[in-house]
Amino acid sequence: MFVDEAKIWVKGGDGGNGCVAFRREKYVPRGGPSGGDGGHGGAVYLESDANDNTLLRYRYNREFRAERGRHGEGSNCQGRSGADTVLKVAVGTIVFDADTGEQLVDFTAPGQRFRAAQGGRGGRGNGNPAFRKPWHRAPREHEDGERGEERRLRLELRLLADVGLVGFPNAGKSTLISRISAARPKIAAYPFTTLEPHLGVVSADPDAAPGLGRTFVVADLPGLIEGAHEGVGLGVRFLKHVERTRLLAHLVDTSDGNDRDPVGDVEIIEHELSAFSPALAQKPMIVVATKLDATTRRERLEKLRAFAAERGLEFYSISSASGEGIPALVRGMADLLDRLPKPAREDEHEKLSIESDSPYAEEHSAAPHREDR
Repeated sequence: MFVDEAKIWVKGGDGGNGCVAFRREKYVPRGGPSGGDGGHGGAVYLESDANDNTLLRYRYNREFRAERGRHGEGSNCQGRSGADTVLKVAVGTIVFDADTGEQLVDFTAPGQRFRAAQGGRGGRGNGNPAFRKPWHRAPREHEDGERGEERRLRLELRLLADVGLVGFPNAGKSTLISRISAARPKIAAYPFTTLEPHLGVVSADPDAAPGLGRTFVVADLPGLIEGAHEGVGLGVRFLKHVERTRLLAHLVDTSDGNDRDPVGDVEIIEHELSAFSPALAQKPMIVVATKLDATTRRERLEKLRAFAAERGLEFYSISSASGEGIPALVRGMADLLDRLPKPAREDEHEKLSIESDSPYAEEHSAAPHREDR
């Protein structure tokens, strides 16, 4: 099941309380205060994982807590800090604060980590040097641990792909991606067969040595219709996935069984994309006429070819059933992707790695943990 939206609640662990204790040992007169500090609470992290492509794991399990810190003990034994909780999310996930709507992080590469909820600071015991003064040698003060941070988050997955296949329902998008990759979406002769996006890895140079050929990722996006940006049909549910692509391949059904105007189909989808986001109208696009094996009225094909030439768009005609034109289309996609700038993601990866550092990493003194006694 493909799930691209989820709401979760996360809470960092509470800090442990500081301890009030005094040394009571034979032959140790005036032992003094020996209460240890409480341990810090664990934090909740989100980490991007290349092996995930859905938010299904957060559909039913929506509350996550990190471990709390243990309380301090006598003999200056510091409480153990709580363990962190790491939640895996798919690459392409955007995290929002559910209460304010603020975007917190955008995971664009595997291995990125973001601290979603910080654990509470552990309280100081009366053995802490902060309480022991020359004029106050037997302090009974201590601090309770701080509560961990809690936050409601909204997760939104936008698939990362190089090429996005768009077009009206039943235009041949699913058949094409099943022909050029190992993806196996549902294929049928009725509209809205595809109810969720599918990703496929395409090899543009099948004769090249292993690891040397060009590959790219293609996304099969569910069919769009007029009024999609207002919620008609599948609406805006999948339009957001188009924003991540570098190249749009507009598939148009030119077969005799399609009574719509091919040029009109392109203009309608272009209007829906620009109405949803002006940036989508600026994306590079190619026009692909499909179902060439079922096209006998060549004037429809030539009209679409002339329209693409007038707009300065590359044009391809294919038949997924017979394979005609598909090798040229795949090579054309790869060539165009080579000319397009690649998204810069290295700086964001370094930034997120820095943000994940714990602010309490070097705060504790050299006092032993209670399990070290």
